[in-house]
Order: sequence, then structure tokens, then C-alpha cells
Amino acid sequence: MKKLLVIGGASADTLHLKDQTVQCAGGAGMYTAMAAHRCGVQVAMFSPRPDPCPDFLLPVAGRLTAWLGPVVLPEELPHFEIDYRGKKTIFIEASLEAEAALSPAMMPADLSPYDHIHLVPLGDAEIQLAFLRACRRRGAKQISAGTAMIIIEKQPQTVRAIIEESDIFFMNSFEVEALYGSPEAAGCEPGKVRYITQGERGAIVVQGDTTTTVPATPATEIDPTGAGDTFCGATIAFLLRNEQPIMAARRAMPLAAEMIAHVGPSALLNDDPPPDPPLDPRIQVNQQRVALVAEQIASLSDVTPFPFISPLLPPAGHPQTLDYFFAVTAQQFSFWTAQNNHYHRPLIARIDDLELKGSDYFFYAYWRRLARNPDFCSPRRQATLSREELLDIFRADNGDDPMPALDLHLREAHRYGRDMLALGLTPQLALQKALDAPVPLFALLKLLDQIGGYKEDPLRKKSGLLALILSQRPEQFLPLPAGPEVDPVIDYHLMRSCLRVGLIDVLDPELHRKLAGRQIVSPADEWAVRYGAYRVIEQVVARSGKSAGAVDYYFFGARSRCPEMSEPECWHCQLDPVCAHRKGLFQPVLRTTFY
Repeated sequence: MKKLLVIGGASADTLHLKDQTVQCAGGAGMYTAMAAHRCGVQVAMFSPRPDPCPDFLLPVAGRLTAWLGPVVLPEELPHFEIDYRGKKTIFIEASLEAEAALSPAMMPADLSPYDHIHLVPLGDAEIQLAFLRACRRRGAKQISAGTAMIIIEKQPQTVRAIIEESDIFFMNSFEVEALYGSPEAAGCEPGKVRYITQGERGAIVVQGDTTTTVPATPATEIDPTGAGDTFCGATIAFLLRNEQPIMAARRAMPLAAEMIAHVGPSALLNDDPPPDPPLDPRIQVNQQRVALVAEQIASLSDVTPFPFISPLLPPAGHPQTLDYFFAVTAQQFSFWTAQNNHYHRPLIARIDDLELKGSDYFFYAYWRRLARNPDFCSPRRQATLSREELLDIFRADNGDDPMPALDLHLREAHRYGRDMLALGLTPQLALQKALDAPVPLFALLKLLDQIGGYKEDPLRKKSGLLALILSQRPEQFLPLPAGPEVDPVIDYHLMRSCLRVGLIDVLDPELHRKLAGRQIVSPADEWAVRYGAYRVIEQVVARSGKSAGAVDYYFFGARSRCPEMSEPECWHCQLDPVCAHRKGLFQPVLRTTFY
């Protein structure tokens, strides 16, 4: 289990709520620590440590692996009195003297046993910055921090220094406006992440030059104390549990919603697993159909992984194989055209007298250029590709450009190459870093979470596909021992299969109409179906006993028997006996670089 150290701790709070006044445990460090514990990581806390421990803090102390820091009397703990009875939050009294007296010299000399260290504001930005730098010197692997508006008003430059030196930073929308003017101006260097909470409007995730909005989970607010810290602790925990940065935020939202519907930290002291992000109510997973399909797939001997060897791809042992697959997999998206706000047709064109479709066309076009120019797929070349060069690479035999989203492909090539260069990575070095880690799959995914072309998708479709390629190629670049599985690789074909087979039921007539009519949909419509398909394929893999790679390739192969533009050939499909035969349904139509 991963280990988190939170620097900053508990307080004794008096809260004037709408209908009651209560005394309870509080403190940014306490809320962060208890949220992370609820989400499945081991947590230690460094802060003033009361002796004897007051009754209201005993449940907190019992959930910590260690409570480090100087001993204080219970009455010397930080304390707050907060009034929520009006439309504004009013701090009637605040005392942080004990926490402000903390010194880095009081910390353990070796912090390397911890997988992550989080720094709460500590009442003074200079003290927080001193702790951050001391943590680096003492072996911290990854550091996050937060801030507060009162500190930003007094010490804005020091807060900016903390942000720049942190790997991950948490702030709210008022704080980011005070520091940068707008969330858009709060970009960060490759490899770092910033989370900006926006209350009921959710949160913004900033990954380098990429910004994503994550919706909030609806909640009935009783006590908003610690909402941002709960989001922070849960997000850190899910990152430590190998979630993608955007997905970690999505998974943190339901716990923050649950917490503010209770008084104080009581929801965080529940020992049940944290709530999952809910499926969109317009769709549901058909559990009966999942069981039937999983059983059918389990019985099929030919459901096996694809080795990613073909005349369209580099042969086994080719010296630029890693460069090729890292670059080309980032480009596996958007092989279709639209007309009049509807899906029109898939990419099908002739190249070197071969009629190829979608991803096959792209794979071959890149391989053809690599065969002529061994440096073509290197990060440096991808970062500097010109539009004219890309047009030449994809030119069909008749001279046309068949790519429906050429400019998006150029942008993703640049993002991939520039992030790799900024991080000092090559595909060979990235793979070696993964292989040197305890779980190579997780380490590879974490690296890809920092790289353009891969980092933007919360469901990691292209990252998962690259992991499957590296593990299933004859070279077996990435060994996948029994245990962790690659996440479902959800693209058009898997969503179409889930809808037509009946693994997903569409309950909303309007969404059903859009899907059947092949109409371009909103991101929320697309997410509803795609996240449902993700959850479905997870279950099919688990129940069938087949590998993620085998199940993915089986459903990907449905493009030939259940295609986009012609009547499904059900007599050729091994799922026919358990299929709902919803032939009129189609995958969500949305231009995205995710798949």
C-alpha cells in the first residue's frame, strides 16, 4: 500500500451552521489525511500532536500510521471559529500559532519511505517553502502543496515559488485569479499538475499546456468545511493508486460531495470504500448481458491477443520499433469524416496500391516514412514536423489528403515530441525507467500521463494501447506478470459493440435518437457512453478470465463483422447467440484526440 505524509494537522473547530453550532475536529492536514486514508493509502501526519489526545481526535489518530511532530497540550492545538449562517464564510477566530511554530528540523531525516508528501499552507508561505525544500533534501519522491487566500495576499511571490517547486499544486478559483488572473494563465511545465477547485462547478486540471474541466458531483451541502482539502487528499490517494490525473479528480469528486453532506469529517471516518463516480443516469450497464457475453467469450479458444506484427508495421527486431510505436500510437484517433453535423464515412484510401482503413492507413503511412528516414519517429523530428511534410506522408495514390483531422495530428505530433524533449525522455529511456520500477506497467502509464498525445485522456486509451503493443510484440518489451491488467482500451468499435450487443442500455430517448441518427453529440453525451463501456469491458475481462489484450482485440475485430457502413453480418459473429441485436445504434460521434 502506498504511503503518504501530510505536513500540517488537526484543529479544534467551532462551526456555526445553518441550523446548529457544533464543535468538531478540523484542519486542512486532518481533512487531507482522512480523505486519503478513506481512499486506500497509508497516511502519516506531521503536526502539533496533542497529549493527551482529545476524544474528538481519537478516530483520526487511530487511522494514522504515525502522528509525528512536537507534543502540545490539547488547548494549544490550532482552532477556528467559522460562521456559515449567511451567504459568506466568516472566520470569527483563527489560531495557528502551534502549527506556525513547526520547523523542518523536527522532521525525520529520511523521507524516502514515503511515496508522496503533501504540504498544507502552515499559516506562513516562507515556512511552507522551507519545508518543501527540506523535503527535497531528505529524499521526498513527489511533493504537492496547497495555499490560502490570506497567505496569497501577504506573500504572493513566495506562494508562486512554492507552486513552481511543487510537483502538484491545489488551489481554488479565487486563489488562482489572485495569483495569475485566470485559470488559463496558470499553465505549468511538462510533468507537473495543478488542480483548481471551483465549488459546485467542479475542478480544472492543468497538465502542462492542457486544461480539462471535471464536473462536480451534485451534493446537499450541510458543512462545507474541508471540501477542498477532502478533494485534495482523495485526488492524491487515487494518483498513488495509479489513476490518471484527470480520472483521479473525477474519482475524488464523489467523496467531497459526500463529506459536505455531513458535519465535520464524519464521512471521512467511515470505513467503507469511497463512492465511485456515478454512471450517467441516461445509460445503465446490463449486468445480465455482461454475464452472458463474458461466459461466451470465456468459451472461445480464438480470443487471443494480437502480436502487432503485420506487413503494415515494423518487423520484429527493427531498431526503431520503440520510436515508431511511441510516436504512432499517440496518433490513433479520429479516422472519420462529418457532414451536416453527422457522421459521414470512415477513412478508406489507397496507398502504395493497398486499400487501407483508418488506423491501418496511419500505421502504414508512418512505417513507410520511417523505412526511408530512420530518425522520422524520434521525439525531435515529431516536435518539428511541418504541415507540408505531414501532407506528403499521408498522400494517397490519387494525390488526395485522406486525413479528416490533419491539423489535430500535427498538433499531437508536436505535443508528443515537445513534452518528451522537455522531460529529457526517449522511448528507450521511458521504457527502461518503467522496467526499473516495481510494477513496470504502472510506471509506464505514469510517464505517459505527462506526455502530449497520451496525457489528455482520463481513460488512457492510447496509453493502454501502447502498453498492449509493447507487451504483445514478439520482442516483449514490457512484461506483464500476473496481477495488474491494462485498463480497457475504449475506442469507436468497442463502444459500438457495447451498444449493439446490449451490454449498455440507453435509457434516455433523446440520447438514443442521437446515437441511432449518427448525430454529432456533446462531450457529456460521449462521456456517458464511453465511461459506461469502460466499466463494461472491465467486467467482461474480470468475468471471462481472458486478458485485457485478448478482449480488446476481440471487440476491435467486430469492425469487420459489425461495421460502420453496412449491415452487420450476425451469422459470422460468435456473440450472436447472446446479442441484443440493436443494429441501429452507433458509437457517439465526437471529434476527439482520445481515440
